[in-house]
Amino acid sequence: MTFANPTERAHLIRGFRGLAEYLESIPEMPAPIYSTVYAFPSRGDWAQMCADVDVIAGFLRVPAGITGGGHYVAVRAFGPVEFRAVAIPPGNDQESE
Repeated sequence: MTFANPTERAHLIRGFRGLAEYLESIPEMPAPIYSTVYAFPSRGDWAQMCADVDVIAGFLRVPAGITGGGHYVAVRAFGPVEFRAVAIPPGNDQESE
């Protein structure tokens, strides 16, 4: 699985905090009602991508499962913000003709 290294992760977290502080400092600025942060496993075989989502599900302390669209996901909500790990089966990421 390819995700942020420690330096990139720290930078991302600072960015989230910066955004939160910025929104808090300008109450008149429109903001979304909810937001989702996505994490996608590296492209690989389906079993490995699902295993990567299972690892994230363990950290999130939630079950992972298949959606109606065939994606394998683990989701945890933090109020109106959710963290969603998603594995998309090979061939399922193409638009239908």
